[in-house]
Amino acid sequence: MKLFSLLVDNRSRGLVPLLLAVCLNGCSSLGYYGQLLGGQLDLLERREPIAELVTDPHGDPRLRQRLGLVLQARAFASRTLDLPDNGSYRQYADLGRPYVMWNVFATGEFSVQPRTQCFPIAGCVAYRGYYALGRARGAAALLQQQGLDTWIGGVEAYSTLGWFDDPILGGMLRHSDDELAALIFHELAHQKLYVRDDSAFNESFATFVERQGLRQWRATRGLPAPDESGERREEQFVALMLQTRERLARLYTSGLPATEMRRAKQAEFERLRGEYRRLRDGRWGGDRRYDAWVFGPLNNAKLLPFGLYHGWVAAFEEIFRSTDENWPRFYVEVQRLARLPAAERHRRLAGLQARAPKEKPPCTDAPSSSPSAS
Repeated sequence: MKLFSLLVDNRSRGLVPLLLAVCLNGCSSLGYYGQLLGGQLDLLERREPIAELVTDPHGDPRLRQRLGLVLQARAFASRTLDLPDNGSYRQYADLGRPYVMWNVFATGEFSVQPRTQCFPIAGCVAYRGYYALGRARGAAALLQQQGLDTWIGGVEAYSTLGWFDDPILGGMLRHSDDELAALIFHELAHQKLYVRDDSAFNESFATFVERQGLRQWRATRGLPAPDESGERREEQFVALMLQTRERLARLYTSGLPATEMRRAKQAEFERLRGEYRRLRDGRWGGDRRYDAWVFGPLNNAKLLPFGLYHGWVAAFEEIFRSTDENWPRFYVEVQRLARLPAAERHRRLAGLQARAPKEKPPCTDAPSSSPSAS
């Protein structure tokens, strides 16, 4: 669901912001940190209590209805999912734009590794965030002048990890009821647990909480289990992207001359488009949800977000099963994993992943190599 949003509408969520670095990094890159501070303060100043908005008889009926659902999902998150019970997502802020900020991703021309940015609280991440699209485009242009591949992704929601009471933003209300509830569960999961310098762990954990939380949320409302066909297609699509990234990584270590490598790089992106067409028109029955992303410009940087959201989801599902689907016990086990050194943590996650029930491999009708699930 999250990655689908990232691809279809060029937006992302669940990526931990860099705002608090302003307080700790002194005068370094003052202009950059100044815009982060200004953007966060503007967001905080626009907050209004949702409880007051939903009881305002003169308010927009549609807004009141959506915000009423937010309060129900927010209460469910803490009461049933054992997520933080604080002021986050109990306030609303309308910024007058679809995205709160824009993230700039960058790689080398012949690399699939991100140019990371490291900050005191968020740790090292694969992007820089900007509250104005013009600033993000300017930063991307400067990186392009250095010969780097860049991509800009709009961000409609983020978590400050409990440092501030994060509000529901206007752009978040464009989602369906299920997506809106799942988004709240996902962002609160980041407040529950966050590991520095391990984005795949953080995002996979939050994605599991989001998915399982949505199943229970619908059940308590007397609704059937959510349709997971979209999630399966998303995971199959991610598998295609990861295969492409792996082939590019091998290409970039091949030692070919730059001219030949550049030509081979473009051939890999054309191969990706062809495999996508076969998947779309075959198993998906013509579902074109990713067309705009695939048939737009492609480069290394555009592939960076893939794998973060799903890499260890099956491992967290296995932990949940092993704790008898008890949320407090589940979080205790996850926290034990989080305290391990990175190499040991990943080794144990791989072991858990290997024990998880296996699904039928996706995309078996593709004539080229079949992508594995991420």
